[in-house]
Amino acid sequence: MKKLLALIMAMAMVLSLAACGSSSSSSDTTTEDTDTSAAAADDAAESTGDATASTGGQKIGISMPTKSLERWNRDGTYLKEQFEAAGYEVELAYADNDTDQQNNDIANLIADGVDILIIAAVDGDTLSQTLADAGDIPVIAYDRLIMNTDTIDYYVSFDNYQVGVLQAQYVIDTLGLDVSDTSVSYNIEFTAGPTSDNNAGYFFNGAMDTLQEYIDAGILVIQSGKTTFEQCATNEWSTDTAMENMQNTLASYYSDGTQLDVALCSNDSTALGVAQAISTDYAGSNEVIVTGQDGDIANLANIVDGLQTMTVYKNVSDEAGVTLVLAQEILAGNSPAEELLDSLDAEAAYDTESYDNGTGIIPSYLLVPWTVTKDNLEDLVSTGLYEWDGDYLVSATDE
Repeated sequence: MKKLLALIMAMAMVLSLAACGSSSSSSDTTTEDTDTSAAAADDAAESTGDATASTGGQKIGISMPTKSLERWNRDGTYLKEQFEAAGYEVELAYADNDTDQQNNDIANLIADGVDILIIAAVDGDTLSQTLADAGDIPVIAYDRLIMNTDTIDYYVSFDNYQVGVLQAQYVIDTLGLDVSDTSVSYNIEFTAGPTSDNNAGYFFNGAMDTLQEYIDAGILVIQSGKTTFEQCATNEWSTDTAMENMQNTLASYYSDGTQLDVALCSNDSTALGVAQAISTDYAGSNEVIVTGQDGDIANLANIVDGLQTMTVYKNVSDEAGVTLVLAQEILAGNSPAEELLDSLDAEAAYDTESYDNGTGIIPSYLLVPWTVTKDNLEDLVSTGLYEWDGDYLVSATDE
């Protein structure tokens, strides 16, 4: 965390920039109007009291990794809408999963005189040189931790390790696993995210650590032998790559009638490809447990249709709301800590132990994910972000 002097200098810079009244057009911005998100932004703004008394010309720079995944479109939209509803100018850029483009985007945001940077990294290991030019501009690492730079003030995400734990616990509960009962065994295969995504390792490790005792006891068997994160990694969370990898696994290890019981996928985009491969290339007749994460619309339809079994839901509107409140406090010259939790509507924890980016521990606000199955899909409707269209859930915020 920056020292007090740096915070004072940052506030002086904010006031100077505000006096200049600089403005520029948004880069590759989303334009959807979302009543639910706007209402959430109003609530968040009211909760911060004096910290939001004036936003006078302050500019928020937001860098998102890609538009190719539904997840990041939602994040970018909610962040932009909530900050604009609170009275800030917003520049939002998407990097098309290209690290060079994201570095250029961030450099442009810095040059445009933004007062704070909110960055969801394409690759958390590739931004340190560009961020060295941020000077006293506060930086919030959003959802993915940015590594090897001391410019990061805070990290806002979900409990990423817990995501994997929830997926693994679902497998344990559904199969009724008992580590002392070695009379039964089940086959499981893992599909992880890219090695470039810092979160992907937490997802994988949360699941693997939880299931390890069952693997060691021979109750869960990985026929492919792919037991490490690197062996299970899927570049760019690609649906097509995940499908191709699972097709190869099925052809190599399950074409002789061997039964696949579990396909543990770290997120929904990979689960979509794995489910497709199972539906077309799996020789068995049993229903395979397929896990996911994010609550993407296509995957929720697969849950209804029995092609996917569960997903771990992370309310990105809540994540954006926490980021809003945190940014407002920083821009007001405050040094947020655990006390900030009292002003949040979302359930979150303040963590000063778990996330070391290579230069030290980054103070983190971690929201709580939860398990969604066919039995509790209605709970998603209660968030205000989904609604029923016949038998399927659709986004309640699409025009």
